[in-house]
This record gives sequence, structure tokens and C-alpha cells, in this order.
Amino acid sequence: MRGVGSLQLVLILALTSTATGLNIPLEVEQPPTIITHTVGPIIALPFDNTITIRCEARGNPPPEYRWTKDGKYFIPPHETDHTDGTLVLPIKHLEQYRGKYRCYTSNKLGTAMTEEIELRVPSVPKFPKEYNFPIVVKEGEPITLECNPPEGVAPRQIYWMTLGLEHIEQDERVSMGIDGNLYFSNALQKDSRQDYCCFAAFSKIRTIAQKTAMAVVVKSLKRGNESADSDNATPAVRIPGLLLPSGVQTEKVLLKGEHLQLECIPQGYPTPKISWMKMGDRLPPRTKYDNFGKLLSLSDVDERDAGKYLCKAKNSAGEAVHYFDVIVEEPPKWLTEPPLSQLTVIGSDVYIKCSVSGKPQPEITWRRNGEFFRDDPENNRRVLDDTVVLHNARPEDSAVYQCEAFNSHGSVLANINIMVINMAPRILTRDNQEYAVVLGGDVIMNCSVFSSPPSNISWSNDGKAIEGEQFLALSGYLQIIGAEKNDSGEYVCVASNTEGKSAVTAYLDVKDPTKIVIPPQDVQIISGTTAQLMCQAEYDKSLRGAFEVVWRKDGEEIPLSFEENSRYFVDDDMLQIMNVNQSDQGKYTCIARTSLDKDNATALLTVLDIPDAPKNVKISELKSLRNVHLSWIPGSDHNSSVTEFIVEYEENQWEPGRWKELQKVPGNQAAAELSLRGHLNYQFRVYAVNAVGPGPPSEPTERYKTPPAAPERNPENIKIQGHLPHQMDISWEPLLPIEHNGPGLEYKVSYRKLGVEDDWREHLVKRHSFVVRNTSTFVPYEIKIQSRNSHGWGPDPKVVTGYSGEDVPTAEPRDVAVEVINTTVLRVSWTPAPPATVRGHLGGYDVHWSRKRSLLNPNKILDERQTLSFPGKRTHAIVPGLKPFSEYRLTVNVFNKKGNGPNSDPVTFNTPEGVPAQLPILTASNAQKDSILLVWGPPLETNGIVTGYLLQYHLINETTLEVVDSQEKNITEADTTQWQVQGLEEGRLYRFHLSACTRAGCGPALAQESSTVAQARAAGQRSDFSTQGWFIGTMCAVALLTLVTLMACFVRRNKGGKYAVKEKEDLHPDVESQGMNDDTFCEYSDSEEKPLKSSSLCSLNDALGDSISRDSLVDYADGGREFSEDGSFIGEYSGHKHGGSVSEASGPRPVTA
Repeated sequence: MRGVGSLQLVLILALTSTATGLNIPLEVEQPPTIITHTVGPIIALPFDNTITIRCEARGNPPPEYRWTKDGKYFIPPHETDHTDGTLVLPIKHLEQYRGKYRCYTSNKLGTAMTEEIELRVPSVPKFPKEYNFPIVVKEGEPITLECNPPEGVAPRQIYWMTLGLEHIEQDERVSMGIDGNLYFSNALQKDSRQDYCCFAAFSKIRTIAQKTAMAVVVKSLKRGNESADSDNATPAVRIPGLLLPSGVQTEKVLLKGEHLQLECIPQGYPTPKISWMKMGDRLPPRTKYDNFGKLLSLSDVDERDAGKYLCKAKNSAGEAVHYFDVIVEEPPKWLTEPPLSQLTVIGSDVYIKCSVSGKPQPEITWRRNGEFFRDDPENNRRVLDDTVVLHNARPEDSAVYQCEAFNSHGSVLANINIMVINMAPRILTRDNQEYAVVLGGDVIMNCSVFSSPPSNISWSNDGKAIEGEQFLALSGYLQIIGAEKNDSGEYVCVASNTEGKSAVTAYLDVKDPTKIVIPPQDVQIISGTTAQLMCQAEYDKSLRGAFEVVWRKDGEEIPLSFEENSRYFVDDDMLQIMNVNQSDQGKYTCIARTSLDKDNATALLTVLDIPDAPKNVKISELKSLRNVHLSWIPGSDHNSSVTEFIVEYEENQWEPGRWKELQKVPGNQAAAELSLRGHLNYQFRVYAVNAVGPGPPSEPTERYKTPPAAPERNPENIKIQGHLPHQMDISWEPLLPIEHNGPGLEYKVSYRKLGVEDDWREHLVKRHSFVVRNTSTFVPYEIKIQSRNSHGWGPDPKVVTGYSGEDVPTAEPRDVAVEVINTTVLRVSWTPAPPATVRGHLGGYDVHWSRKRSLLNPNKILDERQTLSFPGKRTHAIVPGLKPFSEYRLTVNVFNKKGNGPNSDPVTFNTPEGVPAQLPILTASNAQKDSILLVWGPPLETNGIVTGYLLQYHLINETTLEVVDSQEKNITEADTTQWQVQGLEEGRLYRFHLSACTRAGCGPALAQESSTVAQARAAGQRSDFSTQGWFIGTMCAVALLTLVTLMACFVRRNKGGKYAVKEKEDLHPDVESQGMNDDTFCEYSDSEEKPLKSSSLCSLNDALGDSISRDSLVDYADGGREFSEDGSFIGEYSGHKHGGSVSEASGPRPVTA
């Protein structure tokens, strides 16, 4: 335990024999104490259903109630339980219940009573029926019209009006007094009328009473012989007097805090002026003057406002005065507080003092249990004016004493409970009470004790006296400040006095505090999306059942619901707000709480949304009618700055209802200068854009019409085409309708031949195309197009150049020559056709070649045709995809857009032998201890005359798979398909590579692995292996494979199929094809008549053989020439020449090396 010494905690219950507050627990028997009751007066309203008078008390035993009315026992109209102090009176015949009520509440220990509660039952306010004789006065005489308004429920307001409900005009001469009467200081002719009516309005009961109308007749004065109707007759001057109040002096008595009103209403002619003063003092600054100075008002008066006041009425004839003697009194009130109940021991003296003030001085009466209490010196009971003394008090002196002080203005009453008992301590707190507090928190452990005399209270913890500054002992409890873990344990409270002692036990558990470890973070979220706020807390696990997380927005708790339409959802310590909108913006507070403590954290949620529509979009003209200034007031940007404003327009002539963008304006501007087109009826609107997106548009402006004008631009995108050889088609992009700028739009088309002296020929058209007929073939022209309308011409047009119609070329390329690069690639060159014979834009050149025969089978005539197109101006090309050891025939033609020119003279050439293709199959079988039989099928493509086979075999380490030893064997028998490999090591793994060879070299090898057998296995084999099943199976497989191969060759050689460019390109991408551009595209087809439209790139693959490397092929290219679209070379080859040239001839010629 913490501490700086031993602290014996002694709690003294504040229940002494002196006059102190007494709060006796209800578990102890005690007399009644009234805790609430109705305070009078009660005013019954006509629309109330019942009148309820309340009286509630506490006591033990529970008290019973009774009522008196006007000092007599009152029996309620409805039978009630005496344990209920509420008195309910029916509204019917309520007049009989008018009076003063008092509530008495009693049990066996005494009786308490309330002050008198007055019930007022006002009658329905109305004026008496009466006949009012006309009031007849002379001009200048005063008039008093009496109202005598009826009493009623306050507030009451009085009005003077005519029967037509027009207010009587009031001023310094005519005014209404606070008594409701209407006073005329002097009468004038205009005051004569028959319908002066007084109205009394009672707003609380919604009633207005009207007095019978009164008539006033003012007689005019006569002077000499003047008629009564003379306008010059004026009243005689009259000395001032006072219509109200009467006499010389008035005594005014009012209560402290009330509102003082002093009124002086004068009479006389001219109308007197009223002035006020206070005798011997100045009027207070808060003094107010109303009713044209006739009414002096002072609010919240006190003793300082008492004294003599004077009002003076003065005119030119004299003056009159009146004195007011103001007396300020007050009803009884307690000087400090009502006398308090007392608990005392037997034999002590009890003093009850009733200290009150008031003016006049209040009288004091004493009661005991509701009965008057007299001075009784013989029984040691003294009543000494405002004090009651009980000498040597006995238990029978226990009672409820009433002190009531009253004067002419009211009364006050106090019930004082006096309890004279000796009692051992009674601990009212439940035994074995359990308390919990979080670490560092404060906790209070109760030990409520009732006893007489007061008890000494001590506390101990786990059998040891309490020690430490953190323990604070107050009346009835022990407080621990800043609890620590070691404060947990058992606490005992012991209460003792002279009558005995008692004890209770309490248990304290100090728990871990609740703490938010991952608080929510400030977040910006786009409207319509889902916001997520994390709030993760740690807490004492023993409080799991009481732990909860509550979310508040701007201080208001968020209702979390699991209904489908709820937008708030909490899952895994996260608050999710679905479909966020602007109303969700604010401060969100996460409160993690248990039954003992709580922690909170706050985050700001900012909702980003599209900007609001701009407002007040206005148009103002600038220097011309087609240049206007548009301004607007931006709307809210919803927390995301506006990046730009978009000005849109709509015109109702060409595209009504369609809005188009006109101009963009930076987001920090709210105005734009607009250049408009002519002859359009515009309206404009603006919308804002921020990072979230575009906002809604503003309301459109009023229509703004621009005057017509000449066109501002000419047609664009002029196209000159020759669809027929002897005409030129001119077309252009027409002006948009809104660009017409006025009616009558048309175009002037001008053209002339280029490069010769020729005049411009002009035509006016309304459409956007024109055809020039009877032109020469493919002749250059200059063309210009200008727009115009009924208000003028557009700007000077630009001149463009074009050609008349094309025709097919008439001449063929000459001097065609070929150069064989390798077994599959050819370079072809030519002399271009003369430009004049092309008769159009040069499209390029077509190279056609056909395979006539294979030199392996020269007697079989073939006709495998292929074509490549080479766009653009060129004199040579690379032709790939040839087959080795074959005879070819080749021609070239030029082409343009209209078609192909004639073919050149054919050139015949042969391709050299190539290496064979890979073997289709290789099997290893009949393994012995020192030999293995290899069986294979011949290559499907020999590409020449097969001279034999190359066999390579390697000894393999079966553990590491590394090559241990290698050997090579040339098999010169070209027609053999099997070989017995001898001299192998016993029980070892071998890898065999076999390739076919021609005079050009050996082709790619096919690999197979097999192992020789060990000694034990070899001894059991038969010598006649030709009878073994494996040998028969192998031979069948070889025969089947050979048949399939022959069928495939037959089909392939008879169909004249396409050159598989794409396949070879995928397998063997070439360096040359990496830099393809549009100028080197070509077309490739099986015949001259059907060009092949392929998307694949021309490629040179490994079929070039070993004689030419990739680097050497690049060396052939001129200026970066590349492959065409279908896999052919495009470009001019020069430099290294690996073969002889073949010149153009009428028949086949051999290629020389």
C-alpha cells in the first residue's frame, strides 16, 4: 500500500442535535416529509377538463393524506385512496370548489402540512346590460367615458373602438387610463359621435367582452351674434385640473419587486403638459414615461423607490399638482433558509428558530403535527415568539413541528421533523458489495450509516488499517483516488457509537483501462462511394459483456441498424458509411466504453462532390455584337477546387436543343469573352469541373441573336481524285451549318493546269463536290475553293495541287536479272518503266515466279506460282521462300491504282542443293552389352541428292547427365535406314544424334537415348533376334512411317501450296524484319492473278542454310531495306555475292559459280 503513515478514517454522520439538515434513509422509521406540492393560486380555465392539486410526501410508515378547504375537513368528490395525495376536482359545478385548500399527510410518527393553496374560479367576463344616456358637454369641457371592465383571467387588455372596429385615436388630449376609462382633457366638436365602445380582451380564455356603445355630443360655443356653426369659435381658456387621480394626495402601497405605475390625466384648455418629480430625490434612471407622459413606470421596485412623488399639469392658464405617497412592503420570507429538521439523543435540548422578515412585520404561529402548539413551561416546552425550545427532550417529543409566518401580503410555512432517539449504528449499504474501477481511476465505496448518537466509522483493507494519501474519507463512503492494481482486495467498514457497532464488507477489483489503439483518421471521400473509419480499442477482457463502441457525428449518436436500407454498418472495428453524401460530412467520434470507463477519438470526414451549378449567368456586349462578355457566380465546390468552367451554347436554328462546348475557362475565373458566329440565336450555360467530375449546368441565359456576316473560313480537307481516266473529282469538307454566318451559302471552285500558262476556270456550286470532265490522263492541276453567302466572300483560299484520272501502265520493266543468294533466297533487279508510261501514281512492282521442276525429278513438270508486291519506286528486291535444287521462271511488272502493267520478259534460273530436313523418326532397340541397333526413316525433304548420314553418339554419366565420351561415324550408304552401333561399354547410357547429308552439307540431327545391357541380362538373350517381338514391331513402325512420309510428299508436291511465311517467321525471327516500315510492305500470293493479303511480316529463316549467316544477309541490304509484310526481303542487296548472276534470256540457263 502507498502511504505516508497510518490514517485512521473516522466518518461522522452529520446528524447532530443542532439545527442541521436531516436526510434520514427511508429504511428507518420517520415522520412524513412533503417533497412536492402544488403552489397556489390555481386559476381554473373554462376549457380545462379537471383541476388537479398535488401533494406528495415520503415517510416510514408510508403516510396517509387528508385535505381541508377553508379550514374545514374536505371530502373529495370522488373516493380516493388515502395513500394518494393528489386531489382531482371536476370542472362541472366548479364554482362550489372555490376556496383555500391545505394538504395534511400523517403516519404514526407525526403530521406534515402544506401552505394554503387557493383555487380561483373566475366567472365568464361580461359587461352588464345597461342603457347609456348621451353625454352632452360644451367645447373645452372635459369628458370621462367609463369602461368599468369586468374581472377575468389575466392578462386583460382594454381597447376603445367604434362599432366599425376602428380604434379611437389617442394623443395628449385623449387617452385611456390604466383603469380602462377614456379621458378627454377638453372636448372638441370632432369628438361628437354615437359609438364609443369599450372592449375587454382575455387572451388566456380567448374571450372578448363589449360594452354598450356610448354617445358624446359636444356643443359649440357662441360669441355675440356668430352662429353656432362659425369656424372661428374657440373654447375659453380653462385652468388645469386632474381628471385622475382625484384629491391632492394618493397613497400607493405595493410589494417589493412589483411594477410601480403612477398616473396623472389632466383637464383644461389648452391641453396641459404633465411633468414628474420625486420629492427630496432624483427619479431613478430606469424611470419610463408612457401614455404621452401621463404615466410614470418603475419596474422591480424596492425600499429605495419609496417616498413622495409629484405630478404637475400646466398650461397657459395655470397649473395643478398631485402628490403620491409610495410605500414599498413585502410578504414574509425566510431570512436565510427555512428551519431544518433535527435528529438528537434523549435528554438533549432542542432549539427550533423561525427567522423571517417582511413588511409589515410577520406574525408567527407554531403547530405540532398540524395542531396549534402553545407555551408549556411545566412540561419544558417553551414557545418564545420565533423560537421553540424543548428542554431535556424525550422520545415523545418526536413530531413534525410547523412554523407559519404571515402578514397582510402572504405567508410562509415550514415543516420541521424532530426525532429524539438513541439508536445503535445501522449500516444501510448492502454487505459484500463488489466494486470495480479501471487503473488510475477514482472509486467510491459506500458505507451509509444511520445512528443516534452519530457513529465513528473506520475502514480496513485485507485486515490492515487503511494507509495512504490516496484514501479520502467523507460522510458515508471511502474514496480511492488514482487506484492501482495492488488496491484490489477486501475492504471492511466498521461503524460504532455508545449504543453498539456494525460492519460490512466490500470487494474492489482494479481493471485495465479502455484505450483506443487505432483511432480513426481524417479522410476525404468522394460522394456516392463508401467511407471507412477504423476504431480499434483494448479493454479489460473481464468487461467483454459490457464493452461497446459507439459512433457519434457532430455530437449526435449514429443510429446503427442492420436493416437493408441503413447506410451505416459496423464490422470488425470499422464504421462504413454507404453511398456518402454531403450530409455525412462532419466530425465523427468513436467512443469505446465499458461499464467503468471510456475512451474516444475524433476524425474529420470531408465529402468531395461535383461542384454546384453556377448562378446568375449574365451576358453583356463588348465592342461588337458578335463579341460578348459572359459572367457568373460560382456555386459551392464541395471541398474540391474547381479546375475549369465549361461554357456551352445552344442555337435554335440548325440544332435546337443540342448543347455544345464553346469555351473552357480556368477555375479561378468567373467570366469569359466569347466570339460568336453570325446569324444565330444563342443561349448559354456554364458548368464547373473539379477533381470529382463535372457538375450540373447553370440555368440557360436569355436568347442572344447575332447579326449575319460573311463566312469566316473556306472549306478544308480538299481531295482530288481521278476515278475515270479523263476526269478529275474534287471534293471537300463543307462548312458546318453554324459556320454559314448568314443565308445563301455556296462555294466557288477554281482550277487550272499546273506548270503551264492557263487561266483559272471558276464554277459556283452549293454542294461540296465538283467533277472536271474531259481532262488529259494524270495531269497536275491547281485547285482553290472559296466560300461565300449573301453577305460577302470568305477569306482568300489556299491553293492545293492534284492530278486528273489515272489509267493502267503501258510499259514493262526492262533488264530483269536475278542473283541466287543461297538455296532459298534470290535477289532480282530491273530497269524501271519510263514515268510517262505509268500513267498514274506509281504503286510499286510485282515479282512473279513459278517453280517449273525439281532437279531430283526433272521429268515431272510443276507449276507452283507465287507473287510478291514491292510498293514504291525501286529497282531491285529480295525474293525468299524458294526451294533448293529446283528450276524457276520469273517476271516483273509495274502497277498503279488503276491496275497492273504488262509483264517483263521471263528469266529462268536454278537453285543449288540444300541440306536435308531432320529425320522424321529415330529408334534405338536390340540393346546388347556392347551394341545397339538404330532404325530411322529418311528425311521428308532431301533438298538435294542424299549422300549418306552422320552419326554422333555420346557416353552419358547417368548421375550427372554429363557427356563422358563422344564418337562420330559417317554412314555412306544413302539408302540404308538402320545401323548396328558396335564397341559400346556394357550397362551404360548413350545419346545418339543422326542427320542426313547432301553435297551441300548435313541437316539438323535427331536425338535418341538408349542403354546397353549388363552381362547377366545379355546371357539370357537369344541369338536369333529376328524372331523377337521387338524387332518385328520396330520394322512395322518403320514401314508405316515410310508410307505416311511418301503420301505427304506426294500431296505437298502436287498442290503447289503457299509458302508458309508466318510459320517460319514465328520459328525464326530475322534481324532484317525488326525495322519494318510502311515503305517496304509487299504482297505475296500463290499466283499472279490472286495477291495474298497477309498481315504477317516477311521473314528469312534458317532455310538459308549454313552457307549464309544472319550477319551476312544484313550486309546485302542497301540503306536499311527490310522484309515485306508476307515474309519476303524488301530492299536492294549489294556487297558480298555468293553465287553467279543469271541474265535475262529466253530460256533456262545454268547458274555459274
